[in-house]
Amino acid sequence: MGRRVRDRVEPEEEFSAVPGVDLLADADRPNSWFLLVEGTPQSHVDLSDPGYLDFSYVRRIAHAVDLVAPEGEPVEAMHLGAGALTVARYVAHRRPGSRQRAVDVDAALVEMVRRRLPWDRRAQLRVGVGDARDWIAARHGSSADLIVSDVFAGARTPARLTSAEFYTEAARVLRPGGFLVVNVGDGYALKHTRAQVATARSVLPHVVMTAEPGVLRGRRFGNLVLVAGHRPLPVGELGRLAHRDPEMARLVEGEDLDRFVSGHSPVRDADAVDSPAPPTDIF
Repeated sequence: MGRRVRDRVEPEEEFSAVPGVDLLADADRPNSWFLLVEGTPQSHVDLSDPGYLDFSYVRRIAHAVDLVAPEGEPVEAMHLGAGALTVARYVAHRRPGSRQRAVDVDAALVEMVRRRLPWDRRAQLRVGVGDARDWIAARHGSSADLIVSDVFAGARTPARLTSAEFYTEAARVLRPGGFLVVNVGDGYALKHTRAQVATARSVLPHVVMTAEPGVLRGRRFGNLVLVAGHRPLPVGELGRLAHRDPEMARLVEGEDLDRFVSGHSPVRDADAVDSPAPPTDIF
């Protein structure tokens, strides 16, 4: 999810290729597009500059991309939830030679993106159709340096991608020094996010979270990004990048994260629920 976009779109450039999906031209940047699913902004891509990231939460995901390995070194990346492949394009741009796989449950959306928003064919990127939970369960162990989980059905993450069983599968596929990056949508008391942090920590020993201050204080609905791994994370660098972002964010870790999750237990498949729906007027 991202910020409001319709004030940046020229109506005559709007078209719908798939029911419930809109592809909107960015009036401020040539050759750039917003992808909306059921009215929710899911992606922004600049076809001329894949290093440009419009949504602040995507930039915070990209901070993990930049730090998961030495600068420019190729990685093995997996993307759960393809959307318009913004992060996959960024990985290919910043880390040439990376081998990447992405999956999305919506075959029509994948085909539309392939046709309307083609990516650089030199990128070693394969995009498949399927259920993200089943797909990650079928991957080999210790086969990914980076796993990005950014799955939304409309504006909500499906329950089966919020449980300890899901995180366990992702952790199995993650290499010892790799990063699991999870986009969480939440607001108000952040109960869902607190449970997600508790769940991630029950599986992976090292977890940090970044979010904009207004979202952290529960003043508005927004995106919180979790970064988790088997080994200690580059906390200082992640924090500095978040702080320096044009839409400044805060990194929460250690004792602060302990307090954030206090009283919340890991989520299991048996009690998992979809992430909360955003307010109807947010977009």
